[in-house]
Amino acid sequence: MAQSLDPAGRSFRDALSAFATGVTIVTTRDASGQDVGLTASSFNSVSLNPPMVLWSLAKQAASLPAFMHSSHFAVHILAADQEDLSLRFAVRGAAKFEGLDLERGVTDVPLLRGCSARFQCRTTFRYEGGDHMIFVGTVEQFEHSERAPLVFHGGGYALAVRKPVPEAAPDAEPGSSFSQDFLIYLLASAHFQLLLLLRRELERHGLSEEQWFVLSILAAADDRSVAELDGLLWHTGKRATYELLASLTAAGFASLQGGYDPQARVTLTAAGRKAVIELVAAAKAAEETAERSLGSAETHVLKRALRAIIRESDPGPPRLLASLHPE
Repeated sequence: MAQSLDPAGRSFRDALSAFATGVTIVTTRDASGQDVGLTASSFNSVSLNPPMVLWSLAKQAASLPAFMHSSHFAVHILAADQEDLSLRFAVRGAAKFEGLDLERGVTDVPLLRGCSARFQCRTTFRYEGGDHMIFVGTVEQFEHSERAPLVFHGGGYALAVRKPVPEAAPDAEPGSSFSQDFLIYLLASAHFQLLLLLRRELERHGLSEEQWFVLSILAAADDRSVAELDGLLWHTGKRATYELLASLTAAGFASLQGGYDPQARVTLTAAGRKAVIELVAAAKAAEETAERSLGSAETHVLKRALRAIIRESDPGPPRLLASLHPE
């Protein structure tokens, strides 16, 4: 529905926020040689030949004098995992560069690491545009990586994910969408195939899938009660039974301090911690194998989606079953 133009109003800002933008940090040095930087989403390319870009800065910004004085600036297109860095440089007066591992570019302009792309620019033009100053720079040096970019849309951070080309699953039944679209089937298939990559290492250590899950929980936070382990393990469809914990104790991977008491404590032994380290490395290798067909943003979205499914379908931890107390 058309609305009357009211640039100062909220509706105009909401309309502009429908345009998804990348997130950048622009840096330079001021007249005294101090590093200056801020988060900016108003970045665009101007020309390919010669290579030129532009960005804008509010006239009331404290950093404006530095950019008006400096002959060079650097634009960093942030990667999807650099949201914290974006927030740091968006706060006025913060110690933005403190603790950062910087590089130095042309005229010693500070350069941030780990970005999707980075442009070192010579300030070519400065224009007044309403309540902003527009800076146009000629790109003198640039770098880019395959890291997925951080995106800002609708007043919040987002992730850019490439849309895959639709293709039929090779093992799908003709006329059937079961293996293509049924979520439970897809999750079960992915779980089974990922564990196949890890199972050889589990067998080498003499561990079952349930035992591995218990050890990985203890590695994240050691010294858990039997009840705590059961509450965390049951999401996998397994239970922290006395037999399971006793088998880990007998194998020397864990220590069960107590009998059939749900509050008995379970800790990792040195052998258990060593096994976890080796298995985590194997699990990470399996995960990276699975992620080869995904970008970092798609992997991030997938993990967030799985966490949301777990959270929304969680009926709450059950009471320990009688299997913990065999008759």
